Amino acid sequence: MSKLKRPIRVLVAKVGLDGHDRGAKVIATALRDAGMEVIYTGLRQTPEMVVNAALQEDVDAIGISILSGAHMTVFPKVIQLLKEKGMNDVLLTGGGIIPEDDMKILNEMGVGKLFPPGTPTSDIAGYITEWTAANRNF
Repeated sequence: MSKLKRPIRVLVAKVGLDGHDRGAKVIATALRDAGMEVIYTGLRQTPEMVVNAALQEDVDAIGISILSGAHMTVFPKVIQLLKEKGMNDVLLTGGGIIPEDDMKILNEMGVGKLFPPGTPTSDIAGYITEWTAANRNF
């Protein structure tokens, strides 16, 4: 359970032209079922739209679902925008079709744990809960 005195707030986003959002909707529902407040941005978001929504919604975490192969462009851009807005205490995580070597590079850039298809939703909710308890105690 979160140490926060409020529900964990998570923004779930689909960035770019990828039109497949069933996985993102499954994750959003699972996080809601785990007691989190979830904001789902819908399809075809830009990194700027995602970070602006995260700022406006005062989220603890951003989860990006990506299947398009643009992960090495999208995640670094979102990290850059988060830093520019001083949002260094917001978790950036995500999942989709991301090769393991790319996951390691993105983790080194500051992206949190990334989840491949088939990951139990309880693992994702647990990760977000643990990270938030350790990094967002206010």
